[in-house]
Amino acid sequence: MSPKKIRPVARVAASMTPEKAVETLPYLHKRSAEPLVKAIKTAMANAKDLGVQGDLVFKEIQIGEGPMLKRGRPVSRGAWHSYKRRMSHIRVVLEEVPVSKKRKKRVSTKEPAKASGQSKKAIGKLKSKLTRKEKKK
Repeated sequence: MSPKKIRPVARVAASMTPEKAVETLPYLHKRSAEPLVKAIKTAMANAKDLGVQGDLVFKEIQIGEGPMLKRGRPVSRGAWHSYKRRMSHIRVVLEEVPVSKKRKKRVSTKEPAKASGQSKKAIGKLKSKLTRKEKKK
């Protein structure tokens, strides 16, 4: 797959944690999400094998150009239109966030304010997330 198609998906993934990226990227409806998810899962497995204890964050996601295959398509009058099948190299670098440097998230027990366009289901989901977080503590 060409780097031009993978880079926008990589930008979306870079703003998330690796765990969240693996969960949400398949729902972007982009075919380039699949190889990126595989690369992220591999990086997470490698970190686990190295014995990483803290949370992981992306240090960098590089999408480089790989080799190109020169192909062509026959057109009228015996002519030939050439094109390049582009490939890419995906490089995912993860970084450990030590447990002591983690930010403590504040979880309010108040009901979230109903924003315009939010349905009752969305508010219910937010409430259930809040209660699950409180139970974990």
